[in-house]
Amino acid sequence: MQVGYVSDEDYVAVAGVDFEFERDGASLTATSRASGAVYADIEPGDWQISLSKPGYTAKRVEVHVTGSELISFRLLFDRLYGFMWPKWSRSGETSEYCVHSTKEFRLDLWRYGWEKEFIRSFGWCDEHGPGAMAQMLPDRDFTQTGVDWNRTGYNLQYQKHSIPAPERSGLYYLHAKTRDGEFCSFPWIVSPREPEAKIAVLASTITQNAYNRFGGRSNYFNQDGLPDRPIVNSRQDLKRYTQPDTWPFEQTAAPLSFQRPEPASCVPEDAQVSDTIAGRIESVFAPGEWRLLGWMEREAFDYDLYSETDLHFDDLPLEAYDVLVLNLHSEYWSPQMYSRVKKWVYEQGGRLMYLGGCALYAEVEFQDDATILCRREGEYSLRGESEAKLLGVAYTHSGFQTGAPYRVLNDGHWAFAGTGLNNEDLFGMRSLHERCPGGASAHELDKISSDSPENVVHLAKGTNPDAAGADLTIYETPSGGSVFAAGSLCWTLSLPIDDGTSAITRNVLCRFLESKT
Repeated sequence: MQVGYVSDEDYVAVAGVDFEFERDGASLTATSRASGAVYADIEPGDWQISLSKPGYTAKRVEVHVTGSELISFRLLFDRLYGFMWPKWSRSGETSEYCVHSTKEFRLDLWRYGWEKEFIRSFGWCDEHGPGAMAQMLPDRDFTQTGVDWNRTGYNLQYQKHSIPAPERSGLYYLHAKTRDGEFCSFPWIVSPREPEAKIAVLASTITQNAYNRFGGRSNYFNQDGLPDRPIVNSRQDLKRYTQPDTWPFEQTAAPLSFQRPEPASCVPEDAQVSDTIAGRIESVFAPGEWRLLGWMEREAFDYDLYSETDLHFDDLPLEAYDVLVLNLHSEYWSPQMYSRVKKWVYEQGGRLMYLGGCALYAEVEFQDDATILCRREGEYSLRGESEAKLLGVAYTHSGFQTGAPYRVLNDGHWAFAGTGLNNEDLFGMRSLHERCPGGASAHELDKISSDSPENVVHLAKGTNPDAAGADLTIYETPSGGSVFAAGSLCWTLSLPIDDGTSAITRNVLCRFLESKT
């Protein structure tokens, strides 16, 4: 009879896995097929099952085989994975490093600013048992519930993995490296105990979780949960390709847990802040976040860094800050986040700098502090209004994945003071985004819409084909608040290497800070 299917961390079928079924002194064997299917000549009941295949971490599980319900077995590939849990902490609080490695590794802590700063080493991580630093995957759809690493067998009183968060706020990275040179890095957001700077920077952590496919799904495929059979060929098996442009849920997708590794957040060991970012999606994860933070430190702007969950759960005291900066790609926001920031801007004189693209384009709900429920893109039924009401611009698909510089439209505005830029001049000629090269107006682009405030000022426009470039805008509110919008996912990725975008951003930050003092 068929017992179930076996898949890896991406929910891809794994063929050739050796299974041993044991009970009452009996032992039976089976091998998984190309589809990941496992057939065995066994009777229903309780079995101890061992799974093994070269290149994967072996494990034992206790299961009840019914003969009618198929079991999902999950095996983890033998490569370095890691994440901090929680992924964000206050100074002085602790997080655990959760690392999967079949070999001993050295673990070091770094802070990522304009330069990488070595903080300390935690030495070599290993245990007496062979392969004891390897983790296991739960045999379920753990994208919904988390991977539960550092749990099975982690009972020794003095073998815990907790690390206290440093005093200084910022983007930290853990570097894990084995003796033979295998390397993995993973981010850790550290916020201050109490506000210290006048600028708060919000990392796009909800969006990164929505995009994270570790476990075999994200909010872009298998949104409604893992299918019954693991993937053999994505183009044949995933509804994203077989039923394109169709949302497989009516209201919310299946839960997505933050408690998973984010491979796209890995920064190469020798990478520098001014290097281009390789890959399809890495630019909207922590490697992209780093570029803005590094630029701010180069320009001597002090900041406090927060995750988006801090804003949702009222752990970011907006009233203590003069400026809130949205980095990169804040696509997924809860209605509570939107209401808080809009009230701060419209009623309390807050200054918002939106330095990304395609923000607030999809709504989320929180199932708990570790799990989100994504809703459909382009809809805002919970908050009840377009993002342009707050940001001044809104995303459209025109210009998608193109790249180009901006053209100055309003050189008399103070944002261009001292830049040497005049009307019709181009700026933002380059960015660090390898996926969509061509300039700072790139990848996903926002434009002025009918929902934009009437007093929005159009400063510049991207020169992307078909007049689809990003709109650079600013507007003020009666309370003294103001919103500056770059309208492009690649604006911050241009800052470290482009004089024009750098000078304009510096002008706006300085004006926003001066106006509040």
